[in-house]
Amino acid sequence: MQIPSIFRKRHPPVGARPGTLMVREGGEPTTMRLICYGPDGLDERTVATVAELDAALAAAPGRTAWIDVHGLGDERLLWQLAERFGIHALALEDVVNVPQRPKVDAYDAQLLVVTRMVRLVGKGALESEQVSLIVDADRVITFQEHSGDVFDPVRIRLREAQGRIRGAGAGYLAYALIDTIVDGYYPVLDDLADRLLRLEASVVDRPGNRTLGRLNHIKSQLALLRRGLWPQREAIMRLVSDGGPAIPGDVAPFLRDTLDHSTQLVEAVDSHRELVNGLLNTYLSVVGVRTNEVMKVLTIMASIFIPLTFLVGVYGMNFTHMPEVDEPSAFWVLMGLMAAIAVGMLVFFRRKGWLGGDDDDDEP
Repeated sequence: MQIPSIFRKRHPPVGARPGTLMVREGGEPTTMRLICYGPDGLDERTVATVAELDAALAAAPGRTAWIDVHGLGDERLLWQLAERFGIHALALEDVVNVPQRPKVDAYDAQLLVVTRMVRLVGKGALESEQVSLIVDADRVITFQEHSGDVFDPVRIRLREAQGRIRGAGAGYLAYALIDTIVDGYYPVLDDLADRLLRLEASVVDRPGNRTLGRLNHIKSQLALLRRGLWPQREAIMRLVSDGGPAIPGDVAPFLRDTLDHSTQLVEAVDSHRELVNGLLNTYLSVVGVRTNEVMKVLTIMASIFIPLTFLVGVYGMNFTHMPEVDEPSAFWVLMGLMAAIAVGMLVFFRRKGWLGGDDDDDEP
């Protein structure tokens, strides 16, 4: 699987005006899902146009609205949303021209929060996606590149009125969404930890190209997670210290808990990276030791055959008179001499510890 780089970004042409959108050709069509809620109830529906969205909002005055936008392929609809809700052109540019570095930007009474969401999509497969939030006093607009996310627990809490979320307003909804994105890193890291534990034995017992490939794959995934988590933690720190009017003061303690989770995740990623680097070093050491063992055996075999080859070469010379050539037993004498030399060298190498030495004799 090719790991997307946070630096592989769709840039507008050089010298383009601020707010130029780079909508990817063939991108996923833009769809909208509206959830209007309050202490007295909840209304959830799919809307196709901004006019239909306006009608649904007008039918639920005084309620908090969550407008969930999936797909960034309809530039016209995106500009209509920006015009209707007063989204700054630079904020919309950050939303559409993905990927951006996780950050928090204030635009008057609105707040733009750019985050990175990760999730497992298969055996060892990791998907990373930018999720942008536009937060104001009574609504949250989320923009996602693709359909599918980690927000189902938040939707269930809204539908079933679990906890304080129904009556806490848009700032608390923004916290709940950010907290769910951060918590979504935990199962990913747990999966990576399980894979690393399985690889620890393979590094020593079966150090092959497949093991090396898996280690490098995990290392790339950890680098991807780290590039998202570090700036994301900084963005949450800013929300805690100064969230502006969009984040009320009573939400700050909850965001501090999310900040603690972000710090734990950063430390876990760094710990996993150290483990991967340690396993890579162990892999190289094991491969080096095995190579040295092979070279040692080959060297010993060559050393044994050097004097034998010398004797064979001497007696293979085309001379008429050579010692013991006319004796009937000369051949067997020469064979015995060669065998004695080989056995003597093997005994010598054994006593020196160069052959068949047991490195585990001093183990407790």
